[in-house]
Amino acid sequence: MITVSNLSLRYGKRALFEDVNLKFTAGNCYGIIGANGAGKSTFLKILQGDVDPTTGQVAFSKGMRSASLKQDHYEFDELPVLETVLRGHKTLWAVMQEKETIYAKADFTEEDGVRAGELENTFNEMDGWNAESGAAELLSHLGIHEDLHTKLMKELDGNQKVRVLLAQALYGNPDILFLDEPTNDLDVQTINWLEDFLADYQGIILVVSHDRHFLDAVCTNIVDIDYGKMTIYSGNYSFWYQSSQLVARQKADSNKKAEDRIKELQEFIRRFSANASKSRQATSRKKALDKINLEDIRPSNRKYPGIVFNNFLREAGNEILHVQGLSKTVNGQTLFSNVHFNINKGDKIAILGNSIAVSAFFDILSGNDTDYKGTINWGVTTTRASMPSDNSPYFEGEDMNLIDWLRQYSPEEKDETFIRSFLGRMLFSGEEVLKSCKVLSGGEKMRCMFSRMMLMRANVLLFDEPTNHLDLESITALNNGMADFRGTILFSSRDHELVETIATRVIEIAPKGMLDKEMDFDTFINSEVVAAQREELHKKKK
Repeated sequence: MITVSNLSLRYGKRALFEDVNLKFTAGNCYGIIGANGAGKSTFLKILQGDVDPTTGQVAFSKGMRSASLKQDHYEFDELPVLETVLRGHKTLWAVMQEKETIYAKADFTEEDGVRAGELENTFNEMDGWNAESGAAELLSHLGIHEDLHTKLMKELDGNQKVRVLLAQALYGNPDILFLDEPTNDLDVQTINWLEDFLADYQGIILVVSHDRHFLDAVCTNIVDIDYGKMTIYSGNYSFWYQSSQLVARQKADSNKKAEDRIKELQEFIRRFSANASKSRQATSRKKALDKINLEDIRPSNRKYPGIVFNNFLREAGNEILHVQGLSKTVNGQTLFSNVHFNINKGDKIAILGNSIAVSAFFDILSGNDTDYKGTINWGVTTTRASMPSDNSPYFEGEDMNLIDWLRQYSPEEKDETFIRSFLGRMLFSGEEVLKSCKVLSGGEKMRCMFSRMMLMRANVLLFDEPTNHLDLESITALNNGMADFRGTILFSSRDHELVETIATRVIEIAPKGMLDKEMDFDTFINSEVVAAQREELHKKKK
């Protein structure tokens, strides 16, 4: 058990959180959520002992071993991959090192023999003889193949390093796991494996993540940081979000009787529990939903941006886009070739592939890149708005406040009140709209870009990784806005929930081919037929 008592953290007059009193128990996974800057990662660092709180204390049950996902990707650069993982179990690693030191002595004494015997007993109790094979198996599950296990960490690329550091955290089944954004840079298959691994975990897990699908798959509880307070709720992220929204609507309905509210909440819990029991992540820990106290459900104080794209300047006709023989090469390397498809009105298409290739593909579709082979023909009735993965060029050049910056993208109305209304939907209010566009954070720039897209009133939307830098509230609002959009969408995203709930069609591009399937994302990644076709597609890549 972890007990947090009277915890607070202040920076000068600013308090991140105050008077936090929580208990975390074994067999549960706690998803820590809150707006950007609320202190999610800082709270994890306090629990790990890396940051001192202003007041209060954190206590662990005696003998509990903890491990965390390291954020410094260069810390182990001079070490072999397998050794990096083994060091994740500090006690076992210390035993192994002491054993090695004793046995290497030239003047081995009787006292050394006694100590060696003690170490051997401890080593056996920790299943030390299977340590290396266990670490190797863990690495393989995370996509680090055996030929990389003896290489130095500095020889790996960034994605591979993240996977090794995740293996280090998971190695040896620690009693407590601290995971800060563990799905970053993982592919869908690896994330699925991690979800299953954590769903059956018997220890305490505390995780910070912007991946809603991942939070839903592994979390038994949500820790909500809001207005400087922390509250634990039973259930996963979707349960927390949907129940808090339901209670907020009930609160706004002053005519609704108390007994009707209770019945509605009970019916919601019953339906949610039934759906959870049918999912592949259904484990004994999902029984937490059966223990929910209706009085514990509270409306969230969090503000959600209003992302609405449906106000077209004109309705699109039936001819949207025809692509034939599209190929792109950079410095002699083929990113994709022989890409061909027609888009129908209302299609919502997820684009898969290497991230560099996908970004190049969207640059071509949006008209920012004309150096390619093949043909692209947009329908004459289409109007397009795009969101690139790198939006920095939009904020370079002349220094402007947010009103003037957004005004330049308005096809019609230039009035300040009109422009302010679009910024207001994205939670820029009062004097905030007068700040310089050059001092914006990554999340603020993304919200400005959404204001720009809404203002353009296009009937075709192009998104390349639109959830970058967004908090959960903005991701949820974007998801809802894309679902409600009546036009056509082409998009790429690493957010599983977004892709699964939006895409009606999946196109995967590769250096020597493509796949085009009219199906949802989960069907695409779980279909054995598609898996065989994808394997064949990527064999050609070699």
